[in-house]
Amino acid sequence: MVVSSDALDKRFLIKVSGEALAGNSGVGVDHSALDRIGREIAQAAAIAQIAVVVGGGNFIRGNTNELPLTRVSADHVGMLATVMNGVYLEQWLKSAGIDSALFSALRLHPQIEIYSAGAVIAALENGQVAVLAGGTGNPYFTTDTTAALRALEINASTLVKATNVDGIYNSDPAKDSTASRYQEIDYDTVMVKDLKIMDSAAFALCRSNNMPIRVVNLNTKGNLQRVVEGEAVGTLVIKSGGKDA
Repeated sequence: MVVSSDALDKRFLIKVSGEALAGNSGVGVDHSALDRIGREIAQAAAIAQIAVVVGGGNFIRGNTNELPLTRVSADHVGMLATVMNGVYLEQWLKSAGIDSALFSALRLHPQIEIYSAGAVIAALENGQVAVLAGGTGNPYFTTDTTAALRALEINASTLVKATNVDGIYNSDPAKDSTASRYQEIDYDTVMVKDLKIMDSAAFALCRSNNMPIRVVNLNTKGNLQRVVEGEAVGTLVIKSGGKDA
């Protein structure tokens, strides 16, 4: 894949949920959803360095009370689910001629390369899309936390949380017709208003290390490209006064 010369100055970590890959069915991988998401990632990767953390909610949900699994076992099943999604996404990218590499925090070598920040950075600097699966490799951590951790480890400029809403609102827009979207909001206000844009551990990592979070709608065509081009898409969560304040 050929990337523009400006791409080396831009590096983004994109979090894509497993539910997004499932499409309308909510379960498994929907080929049309995979195709749409793959195209969005490919457009962004032509402009910037892109790493993608994939979730696993299309195969196993966080609530496992009805399953004969301990929490630790359920989390390992969830991490394996993210690996399946990672394989799907990486193979789609390769089939579309997009140079990509799949990394797993779970030890699945030699089939899948073991995650290390150095290996991922090398892949990004070589023009590859880095697909990151296997969560953190440890139970009790969500893929939101994985995304925050990986964004920091690879020195991403922004963590992009790709969702099914077009940003953060002051109230639920599905229930409140007067809800308004924040274009920009600081970490402390998110906490005070209890807006819950991601789990508390992930948010704390971003806040304490000043990692900007941009929440965008993955279903809007071209949104990821607009983000890496610097447009004010969705909502930006940032330290009061700016990233370097």
